[in-house]
Amino acid sequence: MKVVLVSNSGAHRVMFGVITAMSVASVAFAQQSDEPPVTLNFQGVPGIIDMPSGQSLPDGELGLAVSHFGGITRNTLTFQLADRLSGSFRYSATQDWPNDDFETYYDRSFDLRFKLLDEGPIWPDITIGLQDFIGTGLNSAEYIVATKSFAPNLRFTGGVGWGRLATYGEFDSLLGSDDRPTDFEPTGGTVNEGRWFRGPMAVFGGVEWDVTDRITLQAEYSSDDYVEETSRDIIDRASPLNFGAQYRADNGVAFGLYYLYGTEVGAQVSFTFNPKESALGTETAPLPVRVTERDLQARDSWGDLPDVSPAQEQRITQATAAVFREQGLELEAIQIEDGTATVWFRNLTYDIEAQAIGRAARALTYSMPDQVRRFVLIPTYRGMPLSRIEIDRRDLVQAEFAQDGGQRSFQQAAIRDAAGMPLDGTRVDDIYPRFNYTIGPYVSTLLFGLENPVQADVGVRLAARYDAAPGLSFSGSIRKKVIGNLSDGVEVSDSELDPVRTERPLYDREGDPALERLTADYLFRPGTNLYGRFTVGYLERMYGGTSAELLWKPVDSRLALGAEVNYARKRDYDQDFDFLEFDTYTAFLSGYYDFENGYQAQIDVGRYLAGDKGGTFTLTREFRNGWRVGAFATFTDVSFEDFGDGSFDKGITITVPLSAVTSKPSRQTADLLIRPFQRDGGARLNIEDRLYPIVRDYHEPKLSETWGRFIR
Repeated sequence: MKVVLVSNSGAHRVMFGVITAMSVASVAFAQQSDEPPVTLNFQGVPGIIDMPSGQSLPDGELGLAVSHFGGITRNTLTFQLADRLSGSFRYSATQDWPNDDFETYYDRSFDLRFKLLDEGPIWPDITIGLQDFIGTGLNSAEYIVATKSFAPNLRFTGGVGWGRLATYGEFDSLLGSDDRPTDFEPTGGTVNEGRWFRGPMAVFGGVEWDVTDRITLQAEYSSDDYVEETSRDIIDRASPLNFGAQYRADNGVAFGLYYLYGTEVGAQVSFTFNPKESALGTETAPLPVRVTERDLQARDSWGDLPDVSPAQEQRITQATAAVFREQGLELEAIQIEDGTATVWFRNLTYDIEAQAIGRAARALTYSMPDQVRRFVLIPTYRGMPLSRIEIDRRDLVQAEFAQDGGQRSFQQAAIRDAAGMPLDGTRVDDIYPRFNYTIGPYVSTLLFGLENPVQADVGVRLAARYDAAPGLSFSGSIRKKVIGNLSDGVEVSDSELDPVRTERPLYDREGDPALERLTADYLFRPGTNLYGRFTVGYLERMYGGTSAELLWKPVDSRLALGAEVNYARKRDYDQDFDFLEFDTYTAFLSGYYDFENGYQAQIDVGRYLAGDKGGTFTLTREFRNGWRVGAFATFTDVSFEDFGDGSFDKGITITVPLSAVTSKPSRQTADLLIRPFQRDGGARLNIEDRLYPIVRDYHEPKLSETWGRFIR
């Protein structure tokens, strides 16, 4: 919708002068409110309407925003990476773009913002930002902006911008650098550091008034002249003034309606939420620790009790298996010797592993006789022992009634390596061998691609697994599409590399139904601190072959090192049992580090599917309730030109535990991958059950962060 407004440049100057003067004056005036609301602007970052502000979201907050005006739609994901640092991914669609190749132009861009100063009695919030610092450069801009609360419900913003934010009302740079490159980067993906804070400057500003705790009125002076858009008759810009109102509903949802640039009516919907504050679940209460008379006696008065006979161990195993099932756990085996019960078990229910350990320990107080004084819990993954947690029975009783029981139980427990402790003792019936299968829906997506913003297939998947022995299993899955448009994609390989991933649309088009994977897998412990995996078969939709992995991970260390070697042969497009002629090998050395503040870093260096060599760098933030937000980037010896659109492989990952949605304990997750460009450079095999994510969850660093759930 367009509404024409006759421009009045004098009014513009008066409005901007008032905003600027009040923004500067506010520095010396009233104290800000304790928690002023933070609005997301049309770029999807903290701001007023189309201009940024100095505010930031709370640490860990995620923001999603969709805005539209004229022929421009912007979709933005913003994540407050740390207290002062935030990053944003933006996918913009501009309609009626006069180009022979497309009617709608889709642009992908990334932002970074760093908060230099927090608002106080004197100083405002001050933020420095890079807009579209990796991309085509269409929206490239930099800014320094300040926001100050002038009253509990009144905020003023003033800032200076470069690049796109210096195309209206610009003046010579105060930094002495008026030369700014303006070339359009057709492939995108390159860091345009040569533009940063160069060229002319311009000022912008605005005001926000919280009429109520839900409604905010906004006005701003914009320094963005929309040069490309107006020259292509996509929008009309008759004024630098923007006005709007935003309504904040419950649960972080906000709606905005705006009058922009004297001609346009725009709208926005945004949603902000903090994974740290999501529900931890409404599962049933754990069993209380069963207290015996012996638990109340002094340890030196226990004396010796007779050992448990094989017949008794069999009955105890059956009883323990029953109580474990009630707690959402699966018992594999028990060995009772010298007053110690060693228990191998699987966690089928809890996404927080410390909670599973706490439930198992409590269950043992009910099924174990009095002569068992110590519990050794060995969590396993398909029969491979991951660690062993040793808990004294009497310590468990004392922690149950202590005010600091959670902390005390962690200090008294011993977390050790479980190498050399394969399943022993009395096994539960029907654990090995065992066959199971599932039938359910699947959703396969490709987001923010070149041709379409959203492509997806929905269908039915049949998956089956045969556990032949501890560590040895055979598994596979078949799927049939019901509806979708992934097959509409066009295979594009604008590089000289082998098409190791760009033929994906052929697999979507011809593979229906499709044998997704069919493998034999062996997980094992070759030695202390060592974990191994060997996989052979149809590894994924596009490749079959063999994969071997070795991981070094001490149970008390935050550092892990790994090595992986794969031989891969490309599968036929219809994804039956046939192969194509192309084959290759890949090999990687990996380093993992788990920081104490919830961040995890991973570096993988080696040879990729197309024969290129380089490294993948991944940084992930994990919250205690299981939410994970991460980003990765791969750089190889393939030039940006040979790689093609996007210049290098990169993406964002979000993992949402199902328990956060259903409020019931579950180990299932919803995994979202935002990968705008996947070309042939930097491509890896998609192999299930890589070792590090499996192993780290039951080691001391991760357990120490979540041990508070031991008592739940």
